[in-house]
Parts: sequence; structure tokens; C-alpha cells
Amino acid sequence: MEDTILRTENLHVYYGEKPAIRNVSINFYKNKITSIMGPSGCGKTTLLRCLNRIHELVPTVRIDGNVFLHSENILKMNPIDVRRKIGMVFQRPNPFPTMNIYDNVIAGYKLNGIKKKKSELDEIVERSLKMANLWSEVNNDLHKKGTFLSGGQQQRLCIARALAMNPEVLLLDEPTSALDPISTSHIEELLVELKKSVTIIIVTHNLAQAGRISDWTAFMYLGDLVEFGPTEKVFTTPENEQTERFLTGKFG
Repeated sequence: MEDTILRTENLHVYYGEKPAIRNVSINFYKNKITSIMGPSGCGKTTLLRCLNRIHELVPTVRIDGNVFLHSENILKMNPIDVRRKIGMVFQRPNPFPTMNIYDNVIAGYKLNGIKKKKSELDEIVERSLKMANLWSEVNNDLHKKGTFLSGGQQQRLCIARALAMNPEVLLLDEPTSALDPISTSHIEELLVELKKSVTIIIVTHNLAQAGRISDWTAFMYLGDLVEFGPTEKVFTTPENEQTERFLTGKFG
């Protein structure tokens, strides 16, 4: 039996009066990669943002239902604590432009006023950059700005920044859509390696990517969770006609 780390229960999300997600109940399993796919505007990113409460930064958003990390309802926790445990990487690489590589990695500690000794911070930076497969490329340039890196390196720096807080879950919103094929391949290999130590949930438009790297796949359409299951089964024998049409490019 799979070990559930994060789950939603009857989750509804509204932008003003308009429903963006309707009654989504889904389990995310520990040390697995789950991909969320579906056409544009179907609620994928909204669902992802609910999982660490970043959706609350939009004032018109209202949420009903529950989201549990283990047995704790994250909607009743301090959002800062939630975002430490559930990290987020966005579509476009966004290193903090005024910070060097070293400070980018430990930005979460600085922004939250968490005091650490210099030696501890050094260890966090090295460990996080190694986990993001970036250490050997930047270890002599830690005091240069993160913006001098290539797009793929910048995205791995953003992954290192999220990993520095020791999250249990890592959320990624189309993390390779702005990258070239070689950088995309590096990120995919990295995510498969990272799932040994962190649970990964990725929103992707790229069906081939979902097929290559994810263990579980959710298909969303117009705010509904249409289908969810092991990736191989969803891709080869989908239960829902809408899923099949999406996978075979007959959608819309």
C-alpha cells in the first residue's frame, strides 16, 4: 500500500464567485512523482498553489475543504511553516537578482529570520547545491549573482533554494517550459533522483515528460479531477473518454 504524505479532501477553490477547482480529493504518495496535467485553465496551477497556500497571496481567492500533510490540516497552520515543509519552484527561473548564488540558496532562512552559524549555512548551501546537481558547476562562483547562470542552471538554483529548507514535498509548476531540451532533460533526471528524499508534485503541459518521470498522473479538466492513477495505466488504458481524447491530441 502506498504511503500517503499529502492529500486534499473535497477541495473547492473560487476566484471571487467563479469556481476554479471543484470537489477535488486526491492522495499524493511519499517519495513518488505525481504529475498533474490537463489543458490550459483547467485548475492545475490553482491546485498546486493550494498545496502550500501560495494561492492566499491573491486576495480574491476563497477555499473550502481540507488539505492534510500527514494528519495535520495545513489550512489551519501558519503559512510560513507550511511553505517550509512544502517547497515551490515556479515556471520561470527566478533567482533573487540582487543576491549571489550562496545567498539565493539560504534566502528562506534570511527572509524568515532563522539564525544559523556560518558553518551550518555553508553546509546547507553545499548540500542543497549537490542535491540540485549544481555544486560542481558553481562551487567556485558562489559569490557571483545567480542571474549570470544559464536558464537551466538558474532553475536548478531555484530547486536548491527550495531544498535548503528541508521540505517533505516539492511542488513544481511547469519547471521546464522555459528551458531548452538539454536543460529539460537535466531537470527530469534530477527530479527522478530527488524523489528518493522528497515527494514531488509537478504540473506539466508536456505529456511525454509526465510519461517519462511520473509514478502517478492526475488529469484535470474545467476544475474537476477527471482521472487519477498510476501513470502507465492512465497513459495506456485511461478509464475516462476525456482523458483518452486529451492524450491522443483530440481535445478542444
